[in-house]
Amino acid sequence: MSARFVYWMNVSVDGYIERAPGEHSGPDGPDWVSIDEELHREFNRRAAGMTLSVEGRVVRDMMDPYWPDARSDESLSAVEREYAEIYVAQPKVLVSRTRTSAGHDTRVIGSDGDAIEQLARIREETEGDVGVGGADLASQLFDAGLIDELLLFTHPAVLGAGRPLFDPPRSGVRRPASLALLEEQRFPTGVVLRRWDVLRP
Repeated sequence: MSARFVYWMNVSVDGYIERAPGEHSGPDGPDWVSIDEELHREFNRRAAGMTLSVEGRVVRDMMDPYWPDARSDESLSAVEREYAEIYVAQPKVLVSRTRTSAGHDTRVIGSDGDAIEQLARIREETEGDVGVGGADLASQLFDAGLIDELLLFTHPAVLGAGRPLFDPPRSGVRRPASLALLEEQRFPTGVVLRRWDVLRP
């Protein structure tokens, strides 16, 4: 049985993932993202349940070295240090055309061929849930029919403009897909978690 590729993202009520480029360049994120300790614990629980994570270079640069260093940073909360341990211990795939190596149990793909084809093979050879980070990568995987689930944390904010959940397709027109709600969970900050199964013909 193949793995399920899960696109995990914080999103505004009107469907944007950032108001301006680079908003998510640091671990705290923009001010419209409402992450308290309870929500962070849910992030940790979800991350710990992933078999593997797939990252684009932009996401990787945001995560590393911050989270590896956070393991021993006593100024951070226990829940943040717990996430740091989860991140470092989890096997990862980095998609990059320029890098050939990376630490912390990371396999690098993309410099020697079609990254989407390589990820399709990884999906077939892996079991469990695989977290996908980064809109550019997730958009390409979605258009290739390789995103199985959306794990969306909708924050109580309307941005009005910005980068949408999916980037425009690189060629042609994106085929529509129906979704089935698998789970819904609400948090005191107003954030709503929804898991959607991507239904394909």
